[in-house]
Amino acid sequence: MDKKYIIGIVVALVAIVGIGAIALGGGGSSQHAPNELVACVAAHGEEPEYGFDPMHGWGYHDSGTEPLIQSTLLKRDANNTFVNDLATNYTISDDYKTYTVDIRDDVKFTDGSKLSAKDVAFSYNKAKELGEGADLSSMADAKAQGDNKVVFTLNKSDSTFINKLTDVGIVPEASYDENSYGQNPIGSGPYKLAQWDKGQQFILEKNPDYYGREPYFEKITNLFLDSDAAFAAVKNGDVDIAEVPLSYANETVDGYHMEYFDSIDVRGISLPTQMDTGGIIGSDNNTYGNNVTGDEAIREALNIGINRQKLIDGAFSGYGNVSYNGVASQLPWAFDSTFEDGKVDEAKALLDSAGWKDTNGDGIREKDGQTASFSIYYNSKATERQAIAVAVAEQAKELGIQITPEGKSWDEIDPVRNSQGVVWGFGSADPYEIEHQYDSRVAGEGYDNPEVLNDSSVDSSIDAAMAQDLNTSYSTWSEAAQQATSNYPFLWIGTVDYTYFVDDSLDISNSTHLIYPHGGDIWGNIYDWKRVNETA
Repeated sequence: MDKKYIIGIVVALVAIVGIGAIALGGGGSSQHAPNELVACVAAHGEEPEYGFDPMHGWGYHDSGTEPLIQSTLLKRDANNTFVNDLATNYTISDDYKTYTVDIRDDVKFTDGSKLSAKDVAFSYNKAKELGEGADLSSMADAKAQGDNKVVFTLNKSDSTFINKLTDVGIVPEASYDENSYGQNPIGSGPYKLAQWDKGQQFILEKNPDYYGREPYFEKITNLFLDSDAAFAAVKNGDVDIAEVPLSYANETVDGYHMEYFDSIDVRGISLPTQMDTGGIIGSDNNTYGNNVTGDEAIREALNIGINRQKLIDGAFSGYGNVSYNGVASQLPWAFDSTFEDGKVDEAKALLDSAGWKDTNGDGIREKDGQTASFSIYYNSKATERQAIAVAVAEQAKELGIQITPEGKSWDEIDPVRNSQGVVWGFGSADPYEIEHQYDSRVAGEGYDNPEVLNDSSVDSSIDAAMAQDLNTSYSTWSEAAQQATSNYPFLWIGTVDYTYFVDDSLDISNSTHLIYPHGGDIWGNIYDWKRVNETA
């Protein structure tokens, strides 16, 4: 889920005039050493405010992504299966309240100190304290037992907690300073930070003491460029790989090919489910509720009347997949929807029967003196979200519903996130995301349950799922999501593809790429990347 203080993988939206230290050639053949990589990826995000600090969210984005500089307890493979990183073994108690993890004894930080269970426990406790990365709310504490064992004690049954073992990069307890670590990070991952030119680039060098599989590239430089500058860098041959918005997906550049990746990253518009009674909610004391979307007939009419494929073809340039329920088809708790969309006449009839009629002939319906009009907010930096908001507004006109798209910063969106529609991005391999989206007990807290859905049967299913074996729980998570979506709390649109221009000399091993959560994980299989034509 979108969290403006949580930084996922390598991110940037800071346009720079020149690349300075990297004097490269053109025509898709970057003139640097074959074992050096120049990238501009994840250009849809922002440069990490606190630097490369997992305690402040570095390396986390909804599913645990490759932090490069730090190690994690577990990783995921291309089949979305958990595999050991620092961990050598783990056990889970029958009540899913205790997780015990054995860790390797041959790992050193880049300052030469040995990584121990105390560092793991410290990292998880600090991450919970700061609350800027993985959701560790179910964790009571983490404690080291000797040098090579960590015990996680939870405050409630939570079979999803195993996902959190992929989410936190480990930092050294002895030298960690939350105010300065991000600028000079000490980790035990495959790379170490060599240089960070704020607003321009960062440079990583291979960690010679890394215990795992050795990556091919000795050096990685990632440029901080906005989308237009990233595409210009491709045309100039200045980069090996660049993530570009979907609006560039049909472009061609000599010396490059385009790589496309399906994702579980879904876009949807929250529709406040409660009426506006002047109440406030959450620690931000936001007002909540909307007297238009609070009527289920409005929410259902939008869900059945909007043509999602038309939106995908327009806002996503065709690079995505329709979603009616916000759960990507690749996930084990996916389910089929029970309605079809694009049914304009059916949507109109539904609104008529619910009392929403255009009595004054202006094209906008009213009911009991309330005009069928509300706003949809979107992050003004996200072009595809703008396209979604504008396209939905256009289609809603045909239904007699007036929607005003509002492009704002997250600071401006925050006060209205529980009372107006908002274009969100979700997508996690952790089913706990269902709790974030729909559980009434977290409604209005941060970006959780922004629509303020209040359905006790959903809450009960979530509790039941967390007390079940993870594989068994998937069907229960599915039940929770199905019940939630029957209330039409979101207008789900679809999953978005990730698109990259890749130099023809570079093989990023498409077949071993990890599942793409919200925010992506381009570095997830960096160990498989190589130069296939070193003279290119």
